[in-house]
Amino acid sequence: MTTVAGKLGAGGMRFALIVSRFNRFITDRLLEGAIDTLRRMGAAESDLTVLWVPGALEIPALARTVARAGAHDAVVCHGAVIRGATTHYDHVCIAAVGGAAEVALEAEERGVVVTTGILTTENLEQAIERAGSKSGNKGSDAAMAAV
Repeated sequence: MTTVAGKLGAGGMRFALIVSRFNRFITDRLLEGAIDTLRRMGAAESDLTVLWVPGALEIPALARTVARAGAHDAVVCHGAVIRGATTHYDHVCIAAVGGAAEVALEAEERGVVVTTGILTTENLEQAIERAGSKSGNKGSDAAMAAV
């Protein structure tokens, strides 16, 4: 049996961190978690680029543009979609998460990793739990997955 094990390290990697302004009280925490994780893994401040979009719907389009440009090794997407009283939630979740997944498959062919820390939650409490409390920080998890 052959075992190959590597060391996780972000040194020398360039990261684009795409963040939704909508529900910013949650997405700020996701971003903070991602940046903290990448710094701890050796990423230089100069290798982190934060790009803001209005909402989760805009994340996949910018992720595709960034991945195609080839200036970054990884694109880490952050958003928070919290269920409301209409079906709008369902449409946004499908478009944002599905779109990011589609971009990830396309970008992989170019050697660019795309990960998602886009939360899709039933309520604010669940979003808070996933942005740094009980359930950890999904922004940090998405950054770790990118490395």
